Amino acid sequence: MRILKSLGAITLLAAAAFGQSNIRPSFDIADVHMSPRKNWSQIPTNQMDGGVLGGDRYEIRRASMLDLIRNAYGIDADKIFGGPAWLDYDRYDILAKTKPATKPAVLKQMLQTLLADRFHLVLKQESQPSQGFILTAAKGEPKMKPAETEGSGTCEQGRPTFGGAPPPLANVQCRNISMTAFADWIHLVARKPVQDSTGLDGNWDFDLHYPMSRADADPPVFAALPGIGLKIEPGKVPQPGLTVVSVDEQPTLNPPHIEEALPARPPAKFEVASLRPCDNTMTTTPRFLSGGRITANCETVLGLIRQAFGLPFQQNPIGAPKSFEGRNDYSNITIAAKAPAGAPQDRETLNTMLRALLIDRYKIAFHYEDQPMDTATLVAVKPRLGKADPAGRTTCVRQFPEGPGKMGGQPTRLVCHNMTMAQFAEQIPVYDYDILYPVQDATGLEGAWDFTINFDPMASRGAMALRMQMFSGATAANGQPADPIGGVNLEDAIRKQLGIELKISKRPQPVLVIDHMLEKPTGN
Repeated sequence: MRILKSLGAITLLAAAAFGQSNIRPSFDIADVHMSPRKNWSQIPTNQMDGGVLGGDRYEIRRASMLDLIRNAYGIDADKIFGGPAWLDYDRYDILAKTKPATKPAVLKQMLQTLLADRFHLVLKQESQPSQGFILTAAKGEPKMKPAETEGSGTCEQGRPTFGGAPPPLANVQCRNISMTAFADWIHLVARKPVQDSTGLDGNWDFDLHYPMSRADADPPVFAALPGIGLKIEPGKVPQPGLTVVSVDEQPTLNPPHIEEALPARPPAKFEVASLRPCDNTMTTTPRFLSGGRITANCETVLGLIRQAFGLPFQQNPIGAPKSFEGRNDYSNITIAAKAPAGAPQDRETLNTMLRALLIDRYKIAFHYEDQPMDTATLVAVKPRLGKADPAGRTTCVRQFPEGPGKMGGQPTRLVCHNMTMAQFAEQIPVYDYDILYPVQDATGLEGAWDFTINFDPMASRGAMALRMQMFSGATAANGQPADPIGGVNLEDAIRKQLGIELKISKRPQPVLVIDHMLEKPTGN
């Protein structure tokens, strides 16, 4: 199986990392430290960034220990077992130096060495049961044909079939495939482990036709399995993986004079950039393309400023020209640019280059100052929380159990495990568009908790304002104005479902103030 083959490679890498310390590859020098919480805990894009070599520098930002193990050993996160509660919560920054053009496989081994040396990480390979699906045969003869040819086959996705009404039907042809290989294919579709318990030997030919979307949470392909004489049900599936035996939360100290060995890069700037009015096509935010090219299409200037300066969602700078409000010739631009050779292709570098471009072309002068802003405090009213298992990992996972909601909204289930109220408070701005600044915990609730919250992220006031603009002309079937929301926002969900309240009050917060800015950029 593909999983066992990949773990065989992991075993060899682990032996190189743990058993042969005199020959294992390592970085020349590395700066390792915990990522400041303000850099990741309260922004939606708080996932790991980097993990690639730019010139002679290897950089990773905002990576959890789970991220670091996953990248070092090339293994899925759900196959990394055990470890302390903070394994998927605390985050780290790594800046290391090595030879340019070092191969990715060698970089992985260098990262393994770093984790062993600086965090004293110890792993062992073993199998553990994970939540997945069990594939079995229904009673009676299988509704599949024995394969007409020899060898190993696969399942291939054909053109969808469009009937008289949506959704279209998927069209999958499976030829000369064993049930073990078919279970592997379902694993890729369902994104959970699948165990073959059909007892059917040999290879088979069959077709699958099923609606490409379903109202329930199961993968759509499940609807086609009874038609070929198979059943699939939730169950525990043994999964080969890596177990965290021990690891330190705090890395060992950096070598002396690390700043001299790894001096800060000069602020990155675009090698060349073009700004022009947009042509009223679809909006796309700034992103990297091949060859170091960067594009942003029909993006608002205020949106670009928020991204470049790291402002909260919908929090515009004070003092920007009034002409940038709304959508007009002033406020929407398209950018085509190129990054310098060797520049890391990550969000932080992109935002640094974007900030330098906007300052230069719009002649922006700015400063920061503290001003009283609406901020939230978490207080306990009649708390309804479950005590956490201290052995569980601290995490909040967003799920989408009910499919699309009204006007494209999507109800969300936030499942949190082993989380203190202080940790939950710092997570809230990630999920609530109305909370722009750090949340204080004043619940007085000690210890860690398990809880689940069901809410609609698009029911917040900030999202509502955007949606009312987007759907201002939309009408329902009865001719009345369409309701773009239809769900409960996070603030109300926390109060009703957890017995905890977010109280809003004024507190000083740093805000960006524009002292001077052109309405139109200087020429290309």
